[in-house]
Amino acid sequence: MVDFTMSRRTVLRASALGLLTGPALVACGDGPGLVRARPTLTHGFAVGDPRTDGALIWARSDRPATLIVETAATEKFHDVRRFTGPLLTPATDGTGRVRVNGLPAGQLVHYRVRLEGEDGATSETLSGVFRTAPTAPADISLLWSGDVAGQGFGINPDVGGMKVFATMAGRDPHLFLHSGDCVYADNALEDSVTLPDGRVWRNITAEAKNQPAETLDQFRGNYAYNLTDENYRRFNASVAQIVQWDDHETTNNWSPGGTVAADKGYTERGMDTLATRSWQAFHEWMPLEPREAVDGRLYRKIAYGPLLDVFVLDMRAYKDANTANTGPQGQVLGAAQTAWLIDGLKHSTATWKIVAADLPIGVVVPDGKTAFEGVANAAPGAPSGRETEIARVLSAIKANKVRDVVWLTADVHYTAAHHYSPARANSTDFDEFWEFVSGPLNAGAFGPNPLDPTFGPEAVFVHAPPAPNTSPLDPEYQHFGAVRIDGGTGELTVDLCDATGKALFSKQLAPSGK
Repeated sequence: MVDFTMSRRTVLRASALGLLTGPALVACGDGPGLVRARPTLTHGFAVGDPRTDGALIWARSDRPATLIVETAATEKFHDVRRFTGPLLTPATDGTGRVRVNGLPAGQLVHYRVRLEGEDGATSETLSGVFRTAPTAPADISLLWSGDVAGQGFGINPDVGGMKVFATMAGRDPHLFLHSGDCVYADNALEDSVTLPDGRVWRNITAEAKNQPAETLDQFRGNYAYNLTDENYRRFNASVAQIVQWDDHETTNNWSPGGTVAADKGYTERGMDTLATRSWQAFHEWMPLEPREAVDGRLYRKIAYGPLLDVFVLDMRAYKDANTANTGPQGQVLGAAQTAWLIDGLKHSTATWKIVAADLPIGVVVPDGKTAFEGVANAAPGAPSGRETEIARVLSAIKANKVRDVVWLTADVHYTAAHHYSPARANSTDFDEFWEFVSGPLNAGAFGPNPLDPTFGPEAVFVHAPPAPNTSPLDPEYQHFGAVRIDGGTGELTVDLCDATGKALFSKQLAPSGK
């Protein structure tokens, strides 16, 4: 298993990175010289998928141990509630989670995490906070972005690691929507990358990042690598996450039934086999309920009080092959997910409905010279290919009189605000709406891409680098987005920010009922 038995060198390096906060061994037993090994929280811990009465707490142990979580109303931990999670074993790479529940709604929860070994030895105790979803209108702060450690840009010790996570944590958000490409399993890392202008980007490296991931342990190792960044671990401890996957968790531009090109250096070229291993590692290492969705997949709704429902899509596991993407019918959501989204939006009573899409709607994303990866196909006229499913959703939103729907996405490695209107569109059976794009967090920056005219998008704002694959040494081209919902007025404000936290663009939207 990935790093499950820690060598002395690994322990020393982990200590230097701040991963080990307590002694490695504790003396126990009846006689002299008997020492029990303490289990270790190797990669911090994380909070996911919050509800009104609690959230999911994830952690990883370096040896078989039981996950213990305690919660309290204050950092003094009076009136503690204890939750016993599963035994963490090598079967899941030492990972596991426990849902803490029965807590007050709309409250800041203090929690602490530790491990209890089978022999009674315990780990250090680490603490964090999260907020339960409210049951009454309240201010909400949500951040979103994607694309971590891509294009050969990993954790750079010269710049303090992935500091964008520290910037985001400083905003004290309630939620973080990770819009996909949580890891770049297909991108190996070198010790250094010399940039076109002569600057050098240095990487902390790891065995699992020496080549594109093919084995289950290599996929697991990509998640383990990202969590050696202290900024990321601290962020995970205090911000509840809603996670999605896209393509780079498996391999670039993958789709079910596909085959990796022969020149990519893979021994295993079947995308379905790679995706199965990727899927397991994703569910082991990310803070989400395994197979919580209606058909056992990733799409799900996170209800966050009367002002917000988040509809989390999976636009990768059901999509058809990357072709010219034309014709009378294509697939990016699949029939079951399309029906689920239409029905969920129709019956949502929340003021705002955020659709978390791991692929943008109108941005043209090519795959080679004649194929397309995403929804858009650069073809004018009526919806065709994968656009037909999106057209069905947009038409149903209009027919069902669903108001205040906002789409958030990442994937294309720049930030933008797109306004869609039937007045500009080739397909007119929909109400106007906004789509906001963000990213990357710590990867090469690209763009902008052209827009497909089918749904009448207008690029109201775009911020992209002057040259493709601009490195994170230029933080002004790394991006995250911020959503604020005012608990009193219901007004929703979107800020598009760079990695320093500077707001580049802001848009205020009033709820239709106000």
